[in-house]
Amino acid sequence: MKFGTSGLRGLSADLKGRPSALYATAFGRHLLQSKKVDAGDVVLIGRDYRDSSPEIAANCAGALASLGFKILDCGTVPTPALALYGLERKAACLMITGSHIPADRNGIKFYRPDGEIDKADEAAITRLAAEIEASGETVNYAPTAAEDHSAPCRQLFFERNSTLLPEAAFAGMKIGVYQHSTVARDLMVDILAHYGAEVVALGRSETFIPVDTEAVSEETIALLKSWASTHGLDAIVSTDGDGDRPLVADETGIPLRGDLLGLIAANFLGAGTVVTPVTSNSGIEAAGPFSVIRTRVGSPFVIAGMEEAVAAGKDLVMGFEANGGLLTATSFDINGRSIRALPTRDCFLPMLATLSLAAIRKTPLSAVAASYKLPFAAADRIENFPVETSAALMAYLRASDANLAEFLQPIGTIGSKSDIDGLRITLRDGRIIHLRPSGNAPEMRCYVEAENEAAALQLLNAGLTRIKHWAEAQ
Repeated sequence: MKFGTSGLRGLSADLKGRPSALYATAFGRHLLQSKKVDAGDVVLIGRDYRDSSPEIAANCAGALASLGFKILDCGTVPTPALALYGLERKAACLMITGSHIPADRNGIKFYRPDGEIDKADEAAITRLAAEIEASGETVNYAPTAAEDHSAPCRQLFFERNSTLLPEAAFAGMKIGVYQHSTVARDLMVDILAHYGAEVVALGRSETFIPVDTEAVSEETIALLKSWASTHGLDAIVSTDGDGDRPLVADETGIPLRGDLLGLIAANFLGAGTVVTPVTSNSGIEAAGPFSVIRTRVGSPFVIAGMEEAVAAGKDLVMGFEANGGLLTATSFDINGRSIRALPTRDCFLPMLATLSLAAIRKTPLSAVAASYKLPFAAADRIENFPVETSAALMAYLRASDANLAEFLQPIGTIGSKSDIDGLRITLRDGRIIHLRPSGNAPEMRCYVEAENEAAALQLLNAGLTRIKHWAEAQ
């Protein structure tokens, strides 16, 4: 188990029982030691629909109750809904979720009363967990009673999202909701219907389905295309397992890039400063009247960038990741109402902003996407790629320019490179290829940009093939 780009992750079997209770205990002690909370304060716990999540949630609840905290059970709710409720109640939170990764894995996302934990918090929690483990101390995680707060948690999030747009903003639109096993599936239907859309619920599953909105699988795209055609839809929306990454597909079932959704949301909000990772499209800087700050991949780095911007006196500060998850560091005036900052990934605002733009322009989503004229971007991953192999590959590529040039020789000639997070290489012909190990799972990711779809997909395939060949040769 380790912290990745967003929370603690590990195999479900390894998290159940004492291990999850150990990290919950470390988190509780860190909050007390840092004086972020007092003994007896409330802690909120939410979870996704994985089979392992209820047991892990119960383990964490028992451990925190043994430290004197009062536990409120928020049930199966989207992560941004839990985070918003935590800010409202000034309470720490735990979200039991593995997000988009397979069901045999799970994780825990931790929130202080003032928002998502940062890298310093992660280090402190890891240190405390190691100290408890080394001491052989008993960790108590006996079952504990918890008040059910799922209804007020959901209601607060619904109220936030039901006032972002004018009434009947989606009247005349027919929108599909791919429900699969996301905890956001019912809220998506309720909010879209609230704005007057004709909603078609699709693909609801009682078995957990890992949907990665940043690298949408061919199987998922085939489903989206089939539903779009069969039902005559204007759009299809969905999220990952814990509802903090949006998926928006156009009228043909083709998903829009997450960073495009973030860009549309930035313009919708009238952002002054946008913070986004290096993996987001290189055309963002020229696509709006805002300044752009680039960071490493992961919400803690985006949040740190936003905090630095606010500390520097910037206003209207927001951020988004390449997966489309949107974060706000300041309040924004939207539709005549001030919307409080929510500095954790949210899928609803970028989803609603994008659908609203199509409704206002009275044009298909495909035309909305094309109007931004961004370099064409694509991304994919090699799953079950050993962490040791990805580390060895990155070490080899970083060792010398000769190694990197040799690796890329079948693909192109190096023009420049960036090592902010992984290796992002701009080739002499202007194409971009970015190689980066996943921070959450044993996966190797490849991101590319080119002048058109065919060139981008060709470059992506070449990059993934080169990674596989290098690994096989070791």
